[in-house]
Amino acid sequence: MINHRRHRRHLVFLAAILLSLGPSEADIRTGYQVTIAIPPVYNPGFVGRAYLMEADGASLPNFKVALSVEASSGGRNYSCSLEVFLGDVKVWNSGHSSRFYLADRCALELTTDGDLQLKGPDERVGWRSGTSGQAVERLQIQSTGNLALVDASDRIKWQSFNFPTDVMLWGQRLSGATRLTSYPANSTSFYSFEIEHDRVALYLNHGSSKYSYWDFAPSLSRNITFVKLGTKGLELFNYEYKKIARITAPRSEPPRFLALDNRTGNMGLYYYSPGEAKFAASFLALNATCDLPMSCPPYGICTLSSACSCIRLTRKLDGTGLDCGGAILGGFCGAGRPAMEMMELDGVDSVIKDGPRRANISKEECTSLCSGDCDCAAALYSSDLRECYIYGIVIGIKQVERGSGLSYLVKVPKGSRGRRGRSGLKRWALVLVGVVDGLVLAAVVGGLMYYLIRKRRKRVSGARNGS
Repeated sequence: MINHRRHRRHLVFLAAILLSLGPSEADIRTGYQVTIAIPPVYNPGFVGRAYLMEADGASLPNFKVALSVEASSGGRNYSCSLEVFLGDVKVWNSGHSSRFYLADRCALELTTDGDLQLKGPDERVGWRSGTSGQAVERLQIQSTGNLALVDASDRIKWQSFNFPTDVMLWGQRLSGATRLTSYPANSTSFYSFEIEHDRVALYLNHGSSKYSYWDFAPSLSRNITFVKLGTKGLELFNYEYKKIARITAPRSEPPRFLALDNRTGNMGLYYYSPGEAKFAASFLALNATCDLPMSCPPYGICTLSSACSCIRLTRKLDGTGLDCGGAILGGFCGAGRPAMEMMELDGVDSVIKDGPRRANISKEECTSLCSGDCDCAAALYSSDLRECYIYGIVIGIKQVERGSGLSYLVKVPKGSRGRRGRSGLKRWALVLVGVVDGLVLAAVVGGLMYYLIRKRRKRVSGARNGS
């Protein structure tokens, strides 16, 4: 049992437990229990970790299993979880979708009747495998990184591969019944990587709606049954287990895992570089900053210089960066809400797609659709296709070249237009979006002029000294 009050001693004893188990320890038996004590005084940033098992792998780094305690970012308590690491990369976490919070000890137990449990004070169970009575004999970490409960004949009764988080490992399969999910900090939205019958796609999920921002489809409209990692990338298979397409990683080293970034929402394939002793991306789904769905905050716009600017009449800068939404965030209908109207911006596009769509309608009809819908925050209208996309969140907006035929219609408090009317507001919005670009351009030109002047002065000074 680990029970130490001071953080430094706590980490020292965690390391001692890892050494006592030895690198060959790859399973634990029923009846096993380990406990981590939590500091009596809340310690922000505290992480306590007891490494329990290590896989026998042919390639380094190996997979390791840990019982972890971490201080919560927004509270005064701690989360308790069972985790799998590949090197220093967390590839599975029992609390990925629902954390187990407690204020005292964190315990892991493989009960005598075969149920794997995380428990807090007073035997409160916060997570369990649900395998009681299934003849489970041990918990093992396999060479693939799969954490499995098995019986005496090595038949798997429960495995972490069936409960994907934000990482897909070599040997793991994903189908339409599973998906990867990733949760950005301080956001009500989350990302997902999903397998559909005709494509794989990245989604931004917001409330009951979800919007795609990247996809990959096999040629000839062939149906996908499952995907798995191969030596050259992510391979897509049909119901006959035949490979029908591949997302290729352009490196000779095979990818060790696929990950969905919880900050950007980007999906990547990662290989291990022994020379640098770290993982690096061999493939990224999105390579431009402005193509990421949350590259800028809500009601912000990603400019041509990949900087963020607000599309509202006012903006403020706080400790977290631009705050463009202000009082708009939080709903459009109901008592106490201000009256709203639609503001039109041209020269911008949205990277999020697949929202409710209406075809063969005018811009005026598209505007009315959004203004009369309490759940609509914005709409994108294409004059070329006469299509209208409805959005419940103002996010993923980027500046594009003029003449694209796209109009972005955003719901704002009534009166934001000012006295100039819609045309004046259009001009203002485009100027505000261009402010950051103009500043960047001015900085570049100014730096170039400074360099040329310095160079000319040195040339003149050298000529004088030579004479």
